[in-house]
Amino acid sequence: MTLAFESATALAQKIRDKQISARELTDYYIDRIERFDGPLNAVPVRDFERARQAADAADQALAAGRELGPLHGLPMTIKESYNIAGLPTTYGRPEMKDNVAGEDSEVVKRLKGAGAHFLGKTNVPINLADFQSYNDVYGTTNNPWDLSRTPGGSSGGSAVSMAAGFAGLDSGSDIGGSIRNPAHFCGVYGHKPTWGIVPPQGHGLPGAVAPSDISVVGPLARSANDLALAMDIVAGASSLNAPGWKLDLARPQQKSLSEYRVAIWPNDSKAPVSAEMADRVQLMGDQLGKLGAKVSDTARPDMDLDHSHDAYIYMLYGVMAARLPDDEFQAAQKAAEALAPDDTSAVATSLRASVQHHKDWVQWNHKRETLRLTWRRFFEDWDILICPQTATTAFPQDQSDITKRQILVDNQAQPYFQQLYWAGLVTVSYLPSTVFPTGPGADGLPIGLQAVSAEFNDYNSIHFAHLMERQFGGFVAPPGFDD
Repeated sequence: MTLAFESATALAQKIRDKQISARELTDYYIDRIERFDGPLNAVPVRDFERARQAADAADQALAAGRELGPLHGLPMTIKESYNIAGLPTTYGRPEMKDNVAGEDSEVVKRLKGAGAHFLGKTNVPINLADFQSYNDVYGTTNNPWDLSRTPGGSSGGSAVSMAAGFAGLDSGSDIGGSIRNPAHFCGVYGHKPTWGIVPPQGHGLPGAVAPSDISVVGPLARSANDLALAMDIVAGASSLNAPGWKLDLARPQQKSLSEYRVAIWPNDSKAPVSAEMADRVQLMGDQLGKLGAKVSDTARPDMDLDHSHDAYIYMLYGVMAARLPDDEFQAAQKAAEALAPDDTSAVATSLRASVQHHKDWVQWNHKRETLRLTWRRFFEDWDILICPQTATTAFPQDQSDITKRQILVDNQAQPYFQQLYWAGLVTVSYLPSTVFPTGPGADGLPIGLQAVSAEFNDYNSIHFAHLMERQFGGFVAPPGFDD
């Protein structure tokens, strides 16, 4: 495999074994960004000189017999919404283009503490609120498999960085599939952790200190093992919680795919996916069955799915409304007031609730706790649920009015934000989900699927993705990005 596309684990080992220096690897990735990133626009915030200085320091430490950690000397990129001291954090908002972070986010601190350094930050949609990644500060990021297609959002630049071979590892964030959707569209691995186990401090707008409900931060990579390595580093108590508790995630016991109990959910009438996407879920189930795994295509959690989706949309809109500038929030209030009184859709109901400052949050939280308990019972019988991430492969870039956009699914138009269904099914109940690549679709674009596990069983879904990678293959580089 070309050096650019090796796993973070392998690259860090090469540095420790002195097969390549941290400075050589850093210069190598800088050269690739400078040569290939123009039409992609994945890494608009660049910090090359400080990266070279950090790489030199890593090499000096190794020469003196000191290892800095499991990521010793590894060059990384990271989503623009993470604070790195001395670099801008804008969320793609023009009025924040001069907002320069004064200190590193908690995740950045932990990754640096493990020996990594940062080449730059990757592009996002404005307010991290789209399935695409474009804004008036940095422009548009394109998919390396097809420049006319979206790479996904909101961690779109991060997924492109991994797919195009611009760094060893990356980290994004997810509330509506923002790690999982780009991983699927770009053919890489992404992990949405259980809510609350990776501290988000320093990933937020100025003044935001408390963790946002349902929003998480987590890694993107070119291998499942790299996701586990990253979680080893970044997961754990926040500085406020550290005096009182420690994280103790279970490690999977399965040695092979045949030991897994797998439920598959290929499609659903509430958010239909393409026949190809549903067939891919079914194919994975069929292959697992042939290997000896226990597989069911009928097992489902005992819940009202409309109830689950309503709870998710309520929580989502509340968090997203808090990110809006005052003028945009007032516009949202007016939009809510303009809704027809008899409009009882989930979106309408949730918008009204959200702009009223979450006055009903406690009641919705009780409903969400019921969902969590239902999923816990489901995962007493099943180790993994495989389901789609979105309805199609990467769709064409569309920067029209976001409220009027549609997605074509087998030539049938769907509302744009119906694509939140599969992400929200998992997110509202705090479940961990690992997106893993399964190969291309008929259009040559990647198809990734979700492997979902019980709360706090993050390593289980990651390990399952690793075994799938070993059995069926994993990341494949897009054409045209070899050295």
